Amino acid sequence: MEKIIIAADHAGFLLKEEVKSFLSHRGWIVVDGGTVDESPVDYADYAAAVAEGISSGQYERGILVCGSGAGMSIVANKFPGVRAALSLDEEMAALSRRHNDSNILVLAGRMTSSDTALKIVTTWLQTPFEGGRHQRRIDKIRAIEQKLMKTGSDLLIDI
Repeated sequence: MEKIIIAADHAGFLLKEEVKSFLSHRGWIVVDGGTVDESPVDYADYAAAVAEGISSGQYERGILVCGSGAGMSIVANKFPGVRAALSLDEEMAALSRRHNDSNILVLAGRMTSSDTALKIVTTWLQTPFEGGRHQRRIDKIRAIEQKLMKTGSDLLIDI
């Protein structure tokens, strides 16, 4: 089974722990990128760590959890090659895989029940990318990223 990296901020900690256990019991090698409890932390730190792992090719897939899912999504999608998708239901998760080849699933810890989250995770992991016309769109995203990296390299900062 492949490895998956998962991380959360304090608002997503409990759901992260449930998802981590769920995946482990199904044979996934789960790398926990934190946080370790419900003490307040900055979501950007955890989103960046997971997104860097995906962007660098160290991991093929990741899962992020914060209160609304918005903050984690914003940070993760700053990284080249990352296609993080906030999914509030199974249909969103399936579409993000089929059409967008999402490689990070983002969950909203304050808005998603455990049962729903586990269904979303299962759907996301089992749904393949369709390719075809959708591949053309992914290629356009890659071209935009490459252009921005060339023109904006002097704007990059170290987090």
